[in-house]
Amino acid sequence: MPFVPALLAFLTYTAMAFAAQSAAPHKNFHLAVYIPVSIVEHMHEDPQWLEDSWNQINSEVKVDKVYIESYRSRELADHQTLEQVKKFFTDRGVEVAGGIAYTDREAGQFRSFSYTDLKDREYVKNVAALTARHFDEIILDDFFFNSSKYDSDIAAKGNRSWTEFRLQTMDQAARDLVIAGARSANPKVKVVIKFPNWYEHFQANGFDLDKEPKMFNAIYTGTETRDPVATDQHLQQYGSYQVFRYFENIAPGRNLGGWVDTYAIRDIDRYAEQLWDTLFAKAPELTLFNWNLLLDRVKPGERSAWADQATSFDYDQMLKWHQQSGSSAAPNMATVAGYSVSEVDHVLGELGHPIGVECYKPYQSLGEDFLHDYFGMIGIPIDLHPEFPNRADTVLLTQSASFDPGIVDKIKTQLKAGKKVVITSGLLHALLGKGIEDIVELRYSEHKLVPDAYFTGFGAGSGMQLEPGAGQGILFPEILFITNDAWPLVRGTARGRGVPLLLMDRYSKGILYVLTIPDNLNDLYSLPEGVLNAIRSYVLADFPVRLDAPAGIGLLAYDNNSFVVQSFLDKAASVSANLPAGTAKLNNISTGETLLPAAEPGPPQAQFGGRAPGSGHARFTFSVKPHSFVVFRY
Repeated sequence: MPFVPALLAFLTYTAMAFAAQSAAPHKNFHLAVYIPVSIVEHMHEDPQWLEDSWNQINSEVKVDKVYIESYRSRELADHQTLEQVKKFFTDRGVEVAGGIAYTDREAGQFRSFSYTDLKDREYVKNVAALTARHFDEIILDDFFFNSSKYDSDIAAKGNRSWTEFRLQTMDQAARDLVIAGARSANPKVKVVIKFPNWYEHFQANGFDLDKEPKMFNAIYTGTETRDPVATDQHLQQYGSYQVFRYFENIAPGRNLGGWVDTYAIRDIDRYAEQLWDTLFAKAPELTLFNWNLLLDRVKPGERSAWADQATSFDYDQMLKWHQQSGSSAAPNMATVAGYSVSEVDHVLGELGHPIGVECYKPYQSLGEDFLHDYFGMIGIPIDLHPEFPNRADTVLLTQSASFDPGIVDKIKTQLKAGKKVVITSGLLHALLGKGIEDIVELRYSEHKLVPDAYFTGFGAGSGMQLEPGAGQGILFPEILFITNDAWPLVRGTARGRGVPLLLMDRYSKGILYVLTIPDNLNDLYSLPEGVLNAIRSYVLADFPVRLDAPAGIGLLAYDNNSFVVQSFLDKAASVSANLPAGTAKLNNISTGETLLPAAEPGPPQAQFGGRAPGSGHARFTFSVKPHSFVVFRY
């Protein structure tokens, strides 16, 4: 029959075209794209644009799911729009869910609804009901908070603090307006709340990390950290990993994914890093915000310093990868996303359950804001919990722990059990006069010192200077201690006067450490590498892997003898991994290379009265390229 060859040719061409338009599926996670309501309406009005944009995006990054937004900033989609766009994706085997951005106005300074205004309350409930009629799952974009101070809010607040008022108001709004409104229209609907990246300040705007995860079916994590300098939040890069792990500890198994956008980045590597760290945190789903932004052309940005070094995000390789996708469009942000996640997907299966130094941040607490993310940036892996981790052998506590009125007793219990507790100078300051004196008699002086030299030493003696001439101009609070009661393990000297950076004091069977934090948290990155190595040797003495590295090198560790070393620096760095004694080899999963241990030098502190913990390990040395990661198993 003459039409058969033509038919076969057509089917073959169609199959090839479809293959070119569908990126390879991911092995270790699902990928979703969020579609704001303005784009949803454009898709409805211009079906050809929807088809074309779908082909562009799905050819670069495999889309498993889309969130179709019904409402944002007083723009509400109608029934026909939602159903038509929903059908487009379900016809292509893509999972669909609804989305709501409960903002009254989004441009510039965000303005929330007033939840004391009856019209706003009714509107919020109706939006939930409308959305639930079309979807069995709804996610709330991270605007479900309250920042209004209208007269009705002031009157309703009464004598409560704004934090108390907003927490109680939003708990009630979540239960009676959003969840009840959605279930009135669809009893089987699952409602998910996405919490944003600014977790330290949630309670002041009514985000309740204690009660809301229990009200909603599940939670989601905003892992977008963007640029740490140019943005007003100054979020540190490690936060893309740490915040997901923190929320996972708040709602184990119900933290459905991480969410990254393309905003406020000065180089394209910063976007890739956020995607990598979300996945290294073991997020089961990664949401890209948003559909329209993924169509933007790629702009390399300020990366000339490392552009020719074949880093983990290799721009030239990304362009070749794009050509192989079969897309005729120019490389866009979907290209960057697809290439970046493919670089991680092939190693994610080698990584076990994330582990870190266990830390405690009580619900609704403040103090030394986001310091846990800074710790991650200096090579101290963090496992942050909302409940006190009393099973941990080492607990790290920042000033936010002072919000627990029983924190001193918890510290004593750990120490009496022969464990270690590391507290920051900020927590020490907050606990003075509240019982910490029963453990250690220290004073938090009003004086400040700027060290011009740094020393380490375990016991009485002269100590050993660390990197002369480095780490100048850092302002530290002066912690005053009693000689022969507490011991300075790491100290700075300012024209010969000492300021302890890490103190230790024995109490019962345990050890209390006090870590002095500089006035400017970013000055942690200016500390000499030798100082950081000395601090890590104590804080991570019982941890299975410890790095000797400059600031800006992060350690992500897992419970199956695997770990990731990630550089956020603009230049290559030499790194040593200290592993359990007897470790025979270190396998670079990223390259297949096998490393053998270097000769172990003598303990640097043995000459003056002691041996620091953490020495005597098998030591492996390697280089990490700028803005790159290396995955190891030992």
